Amino acid sequence: MSSRRPEWLRKQAPSPSVLNEMRELLSGLSLHTVCESALCPNLGECFSHRTATFLIMGDICTRHCRFCAVKKGKPSLLNPDEPGNVARAVSELQLKHVVVTSVTRDDLSDGGVAHFSKTVNAIRQVKPHPTVEVLIPDFKGSLSALQTIVDSYPEVINHNLETIPRLYAEVRPEVDYHRSLNLLRAVRSMDGRILTKSGLMLGLGEEHDEVVAVMEDLLAVGCSLLTIGQYLAPSFEHHPVIRYVTPQEFDEYESIGENMGFDFVASSPFVRSSFQAAEMMATLVHNI
Repeated sequence: MSSRRPEWLRKQAPSPSVLNEMRELLSGLSLHTVCESALCPNLGECFSHRTATFLIMGDICTRHCRFCAVKKGKPSLLNPDEPGNVARAVSELQLKHVVVTSVTRDDLSDGGVAHFSKTVNAIRQVKPHPTVEVLIPDFKGSLSALQTIVDSYPEVINHNLETIPRLYAEVRPEVDYHRSLNLLRAVRSMDGRILTKSGLMLGLGEEHDEVVAVMEDLLAVGCSLLTIGQYLAPSFEHHPVIRYVTPQEFDEYESIGENMGFDFVASSPFVRSSFQAAEMMATLVHNI
């Protein structure tokens, strides 16, 4: 079990003026970001570039994953103005690629999928049209819910596996590994034009061969985009960091993924599922 962070996991604190400018814009539209709710270490870098990952349906999650900093409990009612407010922020920030994620809302009959769809559709009204990436929960495996997301036609549907199956009971007790794999497979069968993406955190207690096995599982269901980053415990009450993975090991996983056939792999300690997503999309478009 590791406590002290190594040198490669230290970042300079962001400028308060940079944070305040973005926070004023977002708070004025009653919007949340996963950057702040999940205590992302890249917040300062992203905010300084006037980009963020929007967190819709509130900032309180109904599930209790042991790695996540997002608040847990009873969520508030959905804000009907939120889809339009996200679109306004996208326009104000002049984003070319938009990433939208959400808390998990098992309290809602549809898991919030209609709200997700409304948000994507609202963003589609922004001119010039940005590309859209949605980072979705599993909607309890509902294929009809997934079809609603697919019908809104985001360019990328992202669903994170987060870790290896052996650790799910300990780290993600309310989530099923194979259900998540099936969701990614179903996206490709519903609309093969949509790219699928997933992400892993390292340092939770996984072994090298187990990580490679997950990568093989992702390729088998048609997932072509992969992010791999270091897990950082939000507090002492969360799952501990078992090990800090070296930058060289992250480079190795990137090479393995590229040789296996992923279209794009981002693997380094500070990589997160939506970090530099616009750059990833630009690279993909250039290579097509």
